[in-house]
Amino acid sequence: MDLVYHYYIGASPEDVWQVLISDEGVKKTMFGCTIRSTFEVGADYAYVGPGNDGDETVHVYGKVLAIEPNRLLSVTEHAGPSYRENHAELETRITFTLEPMGSCTKLTLVNDQWPADHPSYENTRQSWPMILSNIKTYAETGKTLDFGY
Repeated sequence: MDLVYHYYIGASPEDVWQVLISDEGVKKTMFGCTIRSTFEVGADYAYVGPGNDGDETVHVYGKVLAIEPNRLLSVTEHAGPSYRENHAELETRITFTLEPMGSCTKLTLVNDQWPADHPSYENTRQSWPMILSNIKTYAETGKTLDFGY
């Protein structure tokens, strides 16, 4: 039930890292959201942007579990309160790992620790390739993909 993806990006780990944690990179690749966090182990984080509750909709939130700049970001993940009434109970883990490979970066995403019958599993399984493709395209070109919405 784990979701595991590997992408090879024609950019440095430092550039890919900035896409993952900077407001500009996140806003471009995560459908207009920004990320709010101090990026310290134990700190809260949230992806916030236009949605069900207006411009300040919390889409995803959780805690930072591990962070090594330009190499690793691991967080717990909950769907925002406007998406699931029992959002606090529905926790998964997301881990981004960046590895230099020649002049490229191998980005591995693991989204695991899914509770049985998690109602967002299928949607998440379909969304990650779009998000990761956006991260790859933005890191390489400074542009994002047009998914038609």
